[in-house]
Amino acid sequence: MPMNRAHRRLCSSEKWAQTTKDHILPWALEHVDLGEDVLEIGPGYGANLRVLVERVPRLTAAEIDAETARMLEERWGGRARILHADGAQLPVEEKEFDSVVCFTMLHHVPTAAHQDRIFAEAFRVLRPGGTFAGSDSQLGFGFRVLHLFDTMNTLDPRSLPARLERAGFADVAVDVHPKSGGLRFRARRP
Repeated sequence: MPMNRAHRRLCSSEKWAQTTKDHILPWALEHVDLGEDVLEIGPGYGANLRVLVERVPRLTAAEIDAETARMLEERWGGRARILHADGAQLPVEEKEFDSVVCFTMLHHVPTAAHQDRIFAEAFRVLRPGGTFAGSDSQLGFGFRVLHLFDTMNTLDPRSLPARLERAGFADVAVDVHPKSGGLRFRARRP
C-alpha cells in the first residue's frame, strides 16, 4: 500500500471513518443514484465500505493491496464481495454494475496513465446509464505533510473532465468543495 505509517494510522482510524460517513460521502454522492449493484475501487481500510454496505443491496470492493483485501474479507466478506484486484484490471464481467465509486484513493495511483486505465475500466464494467462517481483530495500544506514518502498524484480538476470523456463518459461534472478544496466527480456511461 503506497502510504506511510502516519497515513495508514489515520486512514484506519475511527475518526477517519466518521469523517467519511459525515462529510466525504454525503458531499461526493449528493444526488447520485447508486442503483442495486455497486463497485468501490480502492476501499483501503473500509471507511467508505462500511457506509456503502448499509446503503446498497449488493456491494463489491476491489482492493489492490493483498493484506488489506484479506482484512476486508475477514471483516466484510459476509456482506460484500471483496476482490484482490487492481482497479485498472478488474476480474468482473463487462456491464456488471449500476455504479462505480472511488473515494480519496486516486491520488495514490502513481501515474496519470494508470488513473486513466482505472477510468476506462470503470467505464467497461458499468451498465449503460450507470454512474462513475467519487472524490479526491487536492494539494495543501497538511495534505503534503501527510503524504511525505507516499505516492501522491493528485487530480487536476481542470483536466479531469476531458480525461473522463476520453474514457467514454458523458455528462461529466467536476466540483471543488468551497471549504475543504477536495474535488468530486460524476460521469455517466451513455
